[in-house]
Amino acid sequence: MSRYEYGIDFDTIDAIDIHTHVEIDGCGHRSLDDELMAASEKYFKSGEERTPSIDAIADHYRARNMAAVVFTVDAASASGHAANSVEEIAEGAARHNDVLIPFGSVDPWQGKAAVRRVHRLVDDYGVKGFKFHPSMQGFEPNDRRFYPLYDAITESGVPALFHTGQTGIGAGLPGGHGIKLRYSDPMLLDDVAADFPDLTVIMAHPAVPWVDAQISIATHKANVYIDLSGWSPKYFPPQLVKAANSMLRGKVLFGSDFPVIQVDRWITDFENLDIKPEVAPLIFKQNALRVLGIKD
Repeated sequence: MSRYEYGIDFDTIDAIDIHTHVEIDGCGHRSLDDELMAASEKYFKSGEERTPSIDAIADHYRARNMAAVVFTVDAASASGHAANSVEEIAEGAARHNDVLIPFGSVDPWQGKAAVRRVHRLVDDYGVKGFKFHPSMQGFEPNDRRFYPLYDAITESGVPALFHTGQTGIGAGLPGGHGIKLRYSDPMLLDDVAADFPDLTVIMAHPAVPWVDAQISIATHKANVYIDLSGWSPKYFPPQLVKAANSMLRGKVLFGSDFPVIQVDRWITDFENLDIKPEVAPLIFKQNALRVLGIKD
């Protein structure tokens, strides 16, 4: 086992994609069951490989002179589907530490075991943050039963990234495959951010249909950021674009949601937004450097 350490030349890369998924491991186990995987392919219409290996992801970003945060979601308790290996993702990122940054994932319903796992993933594997998907994992983030998790992450000095808003996972299926959107209301994270002021919280995606609440939270809480993944920029709500250009210029982060949204498509569509020239470098790299604790 090799512990991850940064090998990225942050001065020379063009961007940091804060939101990319590794959805298959070396044994061929996928992060979603077959029904959910097929439904997500239909929803996102990417047309590209849905489950590239971590080696392929590294090559993809290296060719674009970008770094990428990589992760999976451990939703075993809620879904009954075992996660693909978080440890393998960290080890793969260590092999490709010139371009990849590993985030961990823990099943919040595992209680004290999840807390221990947070410390192990940080201490032994060098993960640089944690990803949660409240709708997939079936939990309300502000439920105090999960506060020991946030204590552990805060102690480790790494950020926590939470899916917010609508999800393409389960979209179009009867009952959405049992996945409940209300768990991903960003207002639940306002409690977390208030109760853990030293924890950096990233709200993933334009949080449709709660974008106004999301903007308010990021404006109000110094420790809260928004990543712009999961939607083509041409579909961004106009109030989010306006906020990104003004009071939230230091709070928004480039993220694609690769592989369900292709990086090249995201970049092309972003170029058509009315983003001020001085704001784009903040979104693509500088804000992420601060969130990851690389630069003040």
